[in-house]
Formats: sequence, C-alpha cells, structure tokens
Amino acid sequence: MTSETALHTEQDQLVACTISRDVQNFDLLVEDMETELGESWGDLNFEDARQFFRQPESGALKFVAVAIDQEDEGMLAIVADLIKSAKAQNVKVILIADEVSPMALHHLLQLGAEDFIPYPLPENALSEAIARLDAPRKAHASDFIEQATPPKRAANGVVLPVQSVSGGAGATTLAVNLAWELAHVEKSEPQPRVLLMDLNLQFGSVSTYLDLPRREAVYELLSSTEHMDDEAFKSALTNFNDSISVLTAPADLLPLDFIESEDLDRILEMARHHFDYVIIDMPSVFVTWSEVILNQADIIFAPFELDMRSAQNILRLRSALRAEDLPFEKYRFLLNRAPKGMDLSAKSRIKRMSESLEIAIEVQLPDGGKAVLQSNDQGLPLAIDAGKNPLRKEIQKLAASIHVRQSEAMSAAAQ
Repeated sequence: MTSETALHTEQDQLVACTISRDVQNFDLLVEDMETELGESWGDLNFEDARQFFRQPESGALKFVAVAIDQEDEGMLAIVADLIKSAKAQNVKVILIADEVSPMALHHLLQLGAEDFIPYPLPENALSEAIARLDAPRKAHASDFIEQATPPKRAANGVVLPVQSVSGGAGATTLAVNLAWELAHVEKSEPQPRVLLMDLNLQFGSVSTYLDLPRREAVYELLSSTEHMDDEAFKSALTNFNDSISVLTAPADLLPLDFIESEDLDRILEMARHHFDYVIIDMPSVFVTWSEVILNQADIIFAPFELDMRSAQNILRLRSALRAEDLPFEKYRFLLNRAPKGMDLSAKSRIKRMSESLEIAIEVQLPDGGKAVLQSNDQGLPLAIDAGKNPLRKEIQKLAASIHVRQSEAMSAAAQ
C-alpha cells in the first residue's frame, strides 16, 4: 500500500501509516510494519499526508510513523506541520530518525511525538513503541533518545575543545564552567545534554574542580575502545548534579600516548551520539591523537594571557598547524584575566597584540579573583558558588552565544 488511494480504498481496515519523503529509504521500517500490522497500514509522502490530515477520516488512525533522515532537515517546517496536524486529529506519532541532529529531534519531539526510535531500527523497537502507545503511563518521547541508541547512528554533537596557549591560562576553569552554562542555557526543558571530557591523562583536574571520584572504569574504557559499546561508555561517565556527564581523567597517571587516534575516533563518535555538546579539556601539549580532536572540533577555544609567552606560543601554534595542514582557523582566542575597561594602556596592548599576531581576540574574560580559586577548591561551578562573579557572567554569555548560533544554524536548515 503505497498511495493515498490505497488509504482511501481500505480506510476502514487501516490502523496506521508511515509518512516519509520516500519509504524505500526505510526498508527495515516497512518490514517491521508488515510484521506488526500485516495489511492494516499504508504509507504517504509528505504532500499526500498534508492532504490526508485535512480529512476528518484521518482521525481513525491509531498512529503514524513519521520517518526522516538527514536530507529532510531542510524540510523540518513541513515535518513539524505534519506532526501538528496528526496531533490535531488525535493521532499518535512515532518519530523514526536516521542521522538527524539532536536539536532537530528536540524540536520535533517538543511538538508532541509520543515516541522516538532511531534508524536502523533496533530489534523489537517498533513493537515496543506501539505497545507503549497504549500504556497507562506514557514516558516523554525525549527520554528515548539516550535509551535506544543503535550501533550506527549519525554523530551530531557539537565538539568544543578547550586548550590553553600557555600554562595557567585557565583552560580547565573555562571548560568546567562552560559545560555547566551550556547545560542550563535554555529557560525551559529540555536542556541540552552536555558531556565534559578530561583528556589530560596525567594531571587532569576536572574531577577536582567538580569534586568527583576518578573511576577505574575510565581506565578500562580507554584501554579497550575497540570493544566499547553504549553500556561500557556510559559506565565510565560520572554525573554531576544531574546536569552534566563527566569523563574524568584516569585515577593513575598515564602516558599521553596511552591512547591512539583510533581510540579517540571511537570515543568521540560515541560521545557525539549521546550528547548535544561535548566539551573537551585538552592537555597543553600536542600528541598523535590531537589531530583527531582538531579535525572533529567545531570550535577550539584557546585561553591566553596578555604576555610575551602567550604571543610567542600563538605564533608557534599557527606555524605548526599550517605546516601540517591542520585547521588553525578553528581556534577562537579568549583573553583571560583581561584588564578592566578603564585601563587604556592595556587596551592599546591588546590591539597591538591582535594586529601583530593576525588573530581576532573575540572574548575577554575578566579576572574572577579569589572566588575562582575557592570555587575550584570546593568542587563547584561558579554559577553555584559565586553566581555574580564577573567571570561567571562572561562565560554564561559565551555559552548563550554558542547555543544561539547553533539554534540559528538549525533554523536556517529548516527553512
């Protein structure tokens, strides 16, 4: 049954239909629909579905399975209208998504889809979703994004490494607080899912800054990524305050080449499956697997200070990356402990530094004073321990700008 005519002809027998741009792209869905419903289902393309939901008879359906893939992200507005139309007719919606970004999923789920299943369909996933439609207690659809991740699904999370240009420039403080602010950037639920990774395998201090234990499971994960699955990955993570997930540095001091490029590829792919934002606290040195991070990063934040060592290191960094054809243009330089606005001499130095290094100094982070050290020692983000601290406010603005840009990118794709 592959047409609107078929729907009309056997309308009394139909209990469901699929809606997609081309159902042949979802052959596993077709097989599962036939297994579950036999001949009691049909399928419609987007345009036919719009016409069908204008008819009162459409309310006789029990549910529709709206199937979309990455190519459909440019038509999110149409898909959203279809979900709204189905809900207006009291028809339940199961969303099937193949390589669709988390933000697009969040948008569609918020419109009222009862359930979400990633594609390719996990075994029995459609059968269980149909059973849940009649369950007295209905779980929120967004809960199933993490619960039903298949072995092969698009990695869409935004990767944001933080790497100091010089020692003591505040990379870990920035990474920890940026992760917290991104996890609370929305005024209403659902909030973005955020993972904070500490890849300084020797002296990483994210666990200290958040007062978290260093777990043996981290070592086990890093030492056998070729056998990593969802359960192994999640077991290595620690939850902080029900807001962010954290992959701490290992309990033991390890050589930086303990992991290889292939290991990082696997870990990042898994991280981007499960999270909207992946913040990485990087070691200040470059190792063999650094190239993986540089290539997968969306933006690389590089905090530095207004001194000669930072200026020289930025020049060396640019020279090294360009020699290896690595993306220096991804770096965004953040001046930490920036002078106050009335310091005209310092402003002049900042301008000269920007011009001589040929970089844009887009963000100036103020000196947070003793409150920053106290917050780190107490294992709390600034937002909890010193919410009015000027450094916290600037990092909050940075998180908001990141999220707005990402949301705008998604909106543009939907138009």
